[in-house]
Amino acid sequence: MARIVLKIDVDTLRGTREGVPNLARIFDRFKARATFLFSLGPDHTGWALRRVLRPGFLKKVSRTSVVEHYGVRQLMYGVLLPGPDIGVRAATEMRAIHEAGFECGIHTWDHVYWQDNVRSRSREWTVAQMQQSHARFVDVFGTPPVTHGAAGWQMNDAAFEQIDAWGMHYASDGRGHTPYRPVVNGRTLSHVQMPTTLPTLDEVLGVDGIDEGNVAEWMLERTENNPCDQVFTLHAELEGQKLAPVFEALLAGWRAQGHTFATMGDYYATLDRNALPSYPVTWGEIPGRSGELIVQPD
Repeated sequence: MARIVLKIDVDTLRGTREGVPNLARIFDRFKARATFLFSLGPDHTGWALRRVLRPGFLKKVSRTSVVEHYGVRQLMYGVLLPGPDIGVRAATEMRAIHEAGFECGIHTWDHVYWQDNVRSRSREWTVAQMQQSHARFVDVFGTPPVTHGAAGWQMNDAAFEQIDAWGMHYASDGRGHTPYRPVVNGRTLSHVQMPTTLPTLDEVLGVDGIDEGNVAEWMLERTENNPCDQVFTLHAELEGQKLAPVFEALLAGWRAQGHTFATMGDYYATLDRNALPSYPVTWGEIPGRSGELIVQPD
């Protein structure tokens, strides 16, 4: 059957310290390969509370029980508590994942700050944020990152161009249906975008009767007898913690369907980049997620 590319967004200190090791143990049991994308700077999770006026945000919060998944202390970072530096406080956990053989890359420097600002910020701001994350990655891992996956699927033109400037061959910064090369300011960039193709668990939980008891079955219906490779984004704070049993059921189901598990690098190695289509950078909405994000045109 097809590959399921497992891409883990690690947003917070707690997710790095607790969710990441939990996921590593799960992947080891399933002999699954996966890519971890790390937030490398300050954890300002509490700043996300400012999104309360954004259309759809309160609805999503009520569906996914943010306090239960993230914890009260986590939600105070940047509000009533200083934001801890993840790359300093959890460097040991990050290195352990790399040493265990998992592919590692950049998620962001400051998750909430990037997600809430990048669409409207300048090239200078964007490059400065990305260079901070790149330098910290090298400090932690001792090697340059091979890939990037944007926080909240939020990017701008300069961010896509910076991926080329770094010499990265592949990234996963948006949502879509097939790998492609992005077009920015009329120019086709060198790197390949491999967008997230499947819904995330937090986008479907609480919708149309879907709950933790049947969401794995719902997701498996979308991959049964489907010959297309898929990119699935999960979160260390969710599937690595309270939703771990759901995710294990999902992995077992995918394995039973005959699918194999891959890193982003594994997936890229199967592609003929010269035969890939090109698409302009586009914004759009995704069911179950508030606001606009990077999407691949149909």
